[in-house]
Amino acid sequence: MADERLTQSPAGEFIMFASGDGKVRITCRFEHETLWLPQASIAALYQVTPQAITQHIKAIYEEGELEQNATCKPYLQVQQEGTRQVSRNTLHYSLPVILAIGYRVRSTRGTQFRQWATQTLQEYLIKGFVMDDERLKNPPVGSSAVPDYFDEMLERIRDIRASERRVYLRVREIFALSADYQPSLKETTLFFQTIQNKLHFACTGLTAAELIHQRTDARQPNMGLSEKVHKIDVYIS
Repeated sequence: MADERLTQSPAGEFIMFASGDGKVRITCRFEHETLWLPQASIAALYQVTPQAITQHIKAIYEEGELEQNATCKPYLQVQQEGTRQVSRNTLHYSLPVILAIGYRVRSTRGTQFRQWATQTLQEYLIKGFVMDDERLKNPPVGSSAVPDYFDEMLERIRDIRASERRVYLRVREIFALSADYQPSLKETTLFFQTIQNKLHFACTGLTAAELIHQRTDARQPNMGLSEKVHKIDVYIS
């Protein structure tokens, strides 16, 4: 019964990473929001022998880098052997294993993977985000099993844009366009405080002082204070 379910697991084409000779495309299975590859496909991906992949997988599990039960599972594979179609249970490994092997394997393709991974991680650490522009511009269509997270991305962007700190940064940037804007002037500070109060009132029906009074609770630690002022807040306000 389990094998019948596994044969129906969706499959699709996925761009793994960009190499020196173009983008590496792989055909894989998709299940539980991750992709799965058999050992032979991982060997072809990194252009090494299946025996080398076996050694890396063994080391990954023995060192406790990944949990075997969560990243390895059998799938029923149908293969053409001569004139016969043969069905076999083949172990498949999830994306975390595939990536972990990429950091260990010694081959030209392995080096290309690490260069791509380093560039991607560097972009994330510097910018705070990484985007696959081509994938977002060309979503999967038809019966493709490749998941599409475009709506989730939009929802997260909306949440970020609506954050209080981001809103006040935008308001401050608008103020800075004024010819007589001087952040050090007392009048500028009072004007910004007035705008903050108006925004608070528009959203809650209360001014900042009224919100503080309403939320104050002497029975709670720190009078019910839920958030402390940070150094960066001084620059925003």
